[in-house]
Amino acid sequence: MRVIAGTARGVRLSRVPPGTRPLSDRAREGLFSSLGDRVPGARCADLFAGTGAIGIEALSRGAASCLFVDATPAAIRAVRENLGRTGLTDRATVVRADTRAALVRHPGPFDLAFLDPPYAFPTDVLGDLLTHLADVLAPGGTVALTRPKGNRTDVIPVHWIVARTLTYGDTRILVLQEAA
Repeated sequence: MRVIAGTARGVRLSRVPPGTRPLSDRAREGLFSSLGDRVPGARCADLFAGTGAIGIEALSRGAASCLFVDATPAAIRAVRENLGRTGLTDRATVVRADTRAALVRHPGPFDLAFLDPPYAFPTDVLGDLLTHLADVLAPGGTVALTRPKGNRTDVIPVHWIVARTLTYGDTRILVLQEAA
């Protein structure tokens, strides 16, 4: 895995922690191409951060800040190592915690939120998390939610719309925004 674009372009990221399913370089490239000018200056949250590759990509492309959240010690070590490799530590906050608890302690507001939960993450818990996330998004904020390709999308809060769906291999990325 590597950083695709921006100030840290080409930097190789550390080994993926056991139990982590990283978003492929191709999928990250497609996601950030679709986000375009929403990234520069954005306040971001990389939830279920794993290696931190998504949030690091945002920082490399000019995001103002990023909150990295993961519950596992190995993931937090990988995020910190990768931030050090890329020289992006100064705009990052790294938190080892349950995602919802981290959002209570660090309520944003966020312009962009990236959620890449484990595919087996309980749908009802994910739905509750998305509902809470709606409260900490800035007006006009965007959420990128990664799910398995065959997964139903019934976890999306009713006041959000799927602005874009991207599919890469067995991964589907839903780009969500508040309905106008």
